[in-house]
Amino acid sequence: MAGLSLFVVAAVVVALVQGGRHDVEPATVDVPRASPRDAAEALASLVDGVGSRDADALASLAPAGNAVVGEQLAGIAGTAAALDLRAVSARYVDQVGTVASDGSWSGTVDLTWRVARLDAAPARAEVVVTFVPDDGRLAVAGFSAGGAARVPLWLRGRLAVATAPGVLVMVDGTGRQAEAEAEAVLRRVERGIDVVRRVLPQRIDPVVVEVPASAGDLDETLGVRPGTYAGIAAVTAPVGKAAEGPVHVFVNPDLTAGLRRAGAQVVMSHELVHIATDAVRRPVEPWLLEGFADYVALRDAQLPDRVTLGRAIEAARRDGVPSSLPSRDDFDTRARDLQARYEEAWLACRVLAERLGEPRLVAAYEGASRGVPLDRALRQAGLSTAELTALWRAELRRLVG
Repeated sequence: MAGLSLFVVAAVVVALVQGGRHDVEPATVDVPRASPRDAAEALASLVDGVGSRDADALASLAPAGNAVVGEQLAGIAGTAAALDLRAVSARYVDQVGTVASDGSWSGTVDLTWRVARLDAAPARAEVVVTFVPDDGRLAVAGFSAGGAARVPLWLRGRLAVATAPGVLVMVDGTGRQAEAEAEAVLRRVERGIDVVRRVLPQRIDPVVVEVPASAGDLDETLGVRPGTYAGIAAVTAPVGKAAEGPVHVFVNPDLTAGLRRAGAQVVMSHELVHIATDAVRRPVEPWLLEGFADYVALRDAQLPDRVTLGRAIEAARRDGVPSSLPSRDDFDTRARDLQARYEEAWLACRVLAERLGEPRLVAAYEGASRGVPLDRALRQAGLSTAELTALWRAELRRLVG
């Protein structure tokens, strides 16, 4: 059976018979075992197919008769071309679980890739690949997440891709609807860059946005527990596990699909603030991190407080005005009243800007992002944490009425 190593078990059957012990001749039992060598060969063929953008070669890696997997693998060729994927490698690491009765098995694979001209360094992640013995060879039957593993969006097959100078958007899906979604997201990014530059004139690094097909797929793309980002409209995060790797914006389509145009734009502008300030790699207190991003995104939105602060007002009426600014735990993606905490953080930044002026809010954020202790950064801007908290609580009490 190709793709499996066979090892021999000498099964000694002992029978008890009248008059004493009787040993039966050993029987040979063939037990299938995963073959790292064959897996490495299949992965080498996968990498070659991606590098050459050869749809037929990639489709041939699927199990015979499995049109779904064949189409998925063939679609990777077009996606690799559209993204101009470079530095693609796949190294077999270890077996996951046991070999199934049909000989199929899974293995962890160390994968690297880079979106040319936009990613400064390759991304690196672990992916679980399923292998199946198929007519004298080892076929690739699919990709999955689990543990620390993830499924990069480009491995899902053909994607809709839209580009502009310095910007790339990839959406899981094909056809006019997916293409229209990619173009719509691209326009949001372009408008969002203008929004951010009104407050932060520095150059925004190249922007790559990934839109999986669902919230569940978003979790798999990021390698997190199911449901982690079910309540998050978008997140700016590293593409893989390497600290020096690229950072992309990931969109939750299950939430953004229900937003009005203005809401979807605020979500994108918020994430672009994180890109512009390299927030993923800088130690900023969560309330300032998220509140500042919302301040920039909402600065010119001209929305009433009942819209931008509705959840915070509701929570304060129910539980009372909080005694302190939101904590790190308050921003856990599964936390109760998460949206209210975001709104409270935004209100704190708005209060600071109204009291001291926008330049000092920016200075406080930049100081904190350089590692200056938060209270010192606020004092340098003109308010202590205690003073800001008192002003913030008073404003929230006024809004509650």
